[in-house]
Parts: sequence; C-alpha cells; structure tokens
Amino acid sequence: MNELEQYKALISEVIKKQIIILGPDIAVLKARNVADLTIDKDGTVTDIKGDPADALEKLIDTYVELSGQIVKNALGSIFTKYPAVAARRATQA
Repeated sequence: MNELEQYKALISEVIKKQIIILGPDIAVLKARNVADLTIDKDGTVTDIKGDPADALEKLIDTYVELSGQIVKNALGSIFTKYPAVAARRATQA
C-alpha cells in the first residue's frame, strides 16, 4: 500500500471512529469541511488533494475542537496500525 493509500485508509478510520462518537451526520459533515479531502457518505476518503499529512492534521484539529481529549484518546489505537504515518506525524509535531 503506497503512502497516499495509507493516508486514505487512516483518515477513513479516523472518520469512522468519529461516526461512532459523534454520529454520522456531524462526523462526515465536519470531515467534509477539510478542503483537501473528498469523502463519500459513509465516511470513506476517496481523494486527498495536497499534502495528506496536512489534511490529517486539519481533520484531527476539527474533531478536537468538538470533543477535545476524547478524540485524542480514541485515535491512539488507530495510529498504531500505521507506524510509518505515525512516525512522520511525530516528527512534525
């Protein structure tokens, strides 16, 4: 799986986790507010324009604005499945 596909899968999982927490309407609507992402109705990312790491950060920031630390805690287990992305994210923080 190339890097872009990993980001699509990771961001899709983030959105789907937020669907469970926030409900589908709010979670997908907020994700669609991230201009770099194209998302279908079930929360799957179909395209990322620009830097996928930036898109991921914007999405996380959007969700954190809504529910703070709950989002950060929920995302920890997802990032362990994508060690290359998590390592890149850690070096950018």
